[in-house]
Amino acid sequence: MGKTLAEKIFEAHVRDRPFAGTWVLNLDAVFCHEITTPIAVNDLVSKNLDRVFDPRKIKAVIDHVSPAKDSKTAEQGKILRDWVRRQGIPDFFDIGRNGVCHAIFPEKGFVRPGYTIIMGDSHTCTHGAFGAFAAGVGTTDLEVGILKGVCAFKKPASLRINLEGTLRPGVTPKDVILALIARIGVAGATDQVMEFRGPAAEAMSMEGRMTICNMAVEAGATSGVCMPDMVTVEYLWPFVGPRGDQTYTAKEAALADFETWRSDEDAVYAGTVDLDCSALEPCATVGYKPDQVKTIRELTGTRVDQVYIGSCTNGRIEDLRAAAAVLKGRKIADTVRAIVSPATTAVYAEALKEGLIPIFLEAGCCVTNATCGACLGMSNGVLADGEVCASTTNRNFYGRMGKGGMVHLMSPVSAAAAAVAGYITRAEDL
Repeated sequence: MGKTLAEKIFEAHVRDRPFAGTWVLNLDAVFCHEITTPIAVNDLVSKNLDRVFDPRKIKAVIDHVSPAKDSKTAEQGKILRDWVRRQGIPDFFDIGRNGVCHAIFPEKGFVRPGYTIIMGDSHTCTHGAFGAFAAGVGTTDLEVGILKGVCAFKKPASLRINLEGTLRPGVTPKDVILALIARIGVAGATDQVMEFRGPAAEAMSMEGRMTICNMAVEAGATSGVCMPDMVTVEYLWPFVGPRGDQTYTAKEAALADFETWRSDEDAVYAGTVDLDCSALEPCATVGYKPDQVKTIRELTGTRVDQVYIGSCTNGRIEDLRAAAAVLKGRKIADTVRAIVSPATTAVYAEALKEGLIPIFLEAGCCVTNATCGACLGMSNGVLADGEVCASTTNRNFYGRMGKGGMVHLMSPVSAAAAAVAGYITRAEDL
């Protein structure tokens, strides 16, 4: 009987199986940011366990409130900075050279096929786009990971998602994942690995694959994964090729190695979902759950007060290009404020180089540094009671971006169109 990608990774990383169904896995990386890690660090210090299993395998960033907005968030940043220095952690990205964690860590080449990764952040599932097993964990598991380099999991079943067909113009990976979550529900993949397969998944860039894996957790999944292929190789080549760590001298060799992690054709799945992507339209959430979704056509005319383009879901250069294509030569509506937050400093620099930043500014957008702040209602775009935001983020729970605010999740294309119109509308109808 064949194995899924997740099963192969579990079996390659198992250190112990202390109880029935429990697998203790060796970790290839532990990712950290300034919101959840300081809690773990302080607890370890209080127990006289202020050490790390391998400083080279820990990656840290200031991203959620960047820069700090008050004394409390400044203290969180200080705890992380002091810890990084004490432990000699080389890969730390402070403000000015930072980025949203789930964008900057792949951008730096820290995610590879077959890796096991944890972080105290639920959207750690993003990194499964590379064919890795990546999962968000709580404080206790984060502490153990930092200290011992292991984490305990129940071995998850895999749910195969066949993304069939070809995306029509104007339809994006964000529309795909929203349509899928609407189909299976917010508990449709609970405690499972969502394995994205099929021609539509294979045609996506790494940025697009990260978008769909990012929101796997919104369907209850432990992680989302894509099969590593030449697209993966091309993205990682600067890091694994002759100009990187020289793991491979030829792309074909890297591909052959990466493909060993692919699920076998006779692997067994907990279930299968087929989605015809050729039939999809641009869509957005309604209400306060990610599975409450309607097409943009159905929502046309819904007013918005704010538009937000950014986050670990849709703040990469591909996303900014898509938004800029809609905004070029246009102005945002007088009734709307639009915020654009490039996901990393490097993305900001590339957007500036390509002339995208001037397009945003000329349209009337506020362009910020890399930050997660608006997404979780902490800074740089918090909503007031009763305000409505068209957002490229990943959660639309009540109060997510500000107490009493409403969030409509959508693609960068649809968000940019809403900024111009002042209400939700299809970009083609502008």
